[in-house]
Amino acid sequence: MQYKGNGEEQNRTTVAEFILLGFGDLPNLELLFLLFLVIYMVTMSGNLLIVLLVVVDRHLHTPMYFFLGNLSFLESCYSSTILPRMLTSLLTGERSVSVVACFVQFYIFACLGGAECYFLSIMSYDRYLAVCKPLHYSALMNGRLCLLLAAVSWVSGILVSTSTTLSISALSFCGPNEIDHYLCDLSPVIKEISCSDTYTVEMMAFISACVFTLPPFLLTLASYIFIIVTVLRIPSTTGRQKAFSTCSSHLTVVGLFYGTLMLVYMLPRSTNLRYLKKIFSLFYTVLTPMVNPLIYSLRNKEVKEAMRKGFMKFRVTLQRSRFNNQNENK
Repeated sequence: MQYKGNGEEQNRTTVAEFILLGFGDLPNLELLFLLFLVIYMVTMSGNLLIVLLVVVDRHLHTPMYFFLGNLSFLESCYSSTILPRMLTSLLTGERSVSVVACFVQFYIFACLGGAECYFLSIMSYDRYLAVCKPLHYSALMNGRLCLLLAAVSWVSGILVSTSTTLSISALSFCGPNEIDHYLCDLSPVIKEISCSDTYTVEMMAFISACVFTLPPFLLTLASYIFIIVTVLRIPSTTGRQKAFSTCSSHLTVVGLFYGTLMLVYMLPRSTNLRYLKKIFSLFYTVLTPMVNPLIYSLRNKEVKEAMRKGFMKFRVTLQRSRFNNQNENK
């Protein structure tokens, strides 16, 4: 830590690094490391597989899978922003992180989190059109609109992240430098370790959250209300079950993401609730990226068929390669 300024500021020190306490006070950190390592491997393999299938298989070049591919790519980046740093801390015990690295992690985390809110709402709107407006679906959800909605999602995440990060970086951090969390999140950074007046920053963060996350949440909620009403009117039991099966799985992810997110940021500030907030944070930062490919894509017949074809092509290519190598050796 370095001294800054003169006069009254001379008694203050500028924090050069933060200490992420994480789960350091829990026993059996080795088991926790293995658990998160498995989760990270499953998350990356599942999401990257979806991205690869959506890009390669022309049968998946539809609006639904276009948005799923974007979401899977987003979740891969999302997990890579949080879990490698957490795994390193659990394995080595190193908890310190520079102020710049902390802000960078928050910037990427907030950017991807904001974009995910929009992608979830777009995907719910896509399902609304498919279920409630099936005859007009192809005309309404065209390629140009898909690109526009995806661009809006990414740009919105960048805007909310940039504005919030810039406002936080203007604060003074003069100790203590311990963050009782496993990542650099907004609430613990401004409420626990900042020595500046954080009212303006908190108001800006609240306004940004309302502007950038409330509309997609309301759109998601409205879409699924219309979907449920439409599905209940389907006379065929088989058709009703099929529609409910697809929509209920999507609604599970949406509820898990938004539900735990709201609990973390709406629960009152209390020492007794810190561990509970950490646990709830794991749901939308660690578990949701892992279950998204399982719920959204890997259960679908189209994705399973694409995986089967891809595996067959890979096996044929491998057999040809071995055959060519044998002929060359002869």
